[in-house]
Amino acid sequence: MRNANNAMIIDPIAEARRYVTNAREVLRSNGKLDPETNRYEDPKYVRVAGHYLWSGALIALESVFHAKTEKKKRKGKDARVDIDDYLVIVNQRDQKLLRLVIDAYNITHLSMGYDGIQIKTICDDGFRIVNAIIDRCEKMTPSVAA
Repeated sequence: MRNANNAMIIDPIAEARRYVTNAREVLRSNGKLDPETNRYEDPKYVRVAGHYLWSGALIALESVFHAKTEKKKRKGKDARVDIDDYLVIVNQRDQKLLRLVIDAYNITHLSMGYDGIQIKTICDDGFRIVNAIIDRCEKMTPSVAA
């Protein structure tokens, strides 16, 4: 589907799910899970997957809350949207989603994305929580095809 300027319109929920799929593929093909310890051997791929997951969550949130569009164009540190902006906006509308966003931030962005925590169950929780965020946002956002 294209808009009036002939630019492709991308369904943000589908795009968020694509990020989750990419994260899963990174761990599946490169993560090298040690079945004995139930840990991924290389933190590099856990970090990459964590960044994909967090980005997918932000894309889904953006489809509902439009946090970026409320800020000025990028011109320095003060213009960027940070987690507090999302938390304030989400808190006004959906408490359950707020808890999911906080958990996703801690697991996917911090533990996986920065710390490279290699424990498979933590990574699995990151996938579960981001999928829950996407599902919840999907219910709250109008369809692109409409």
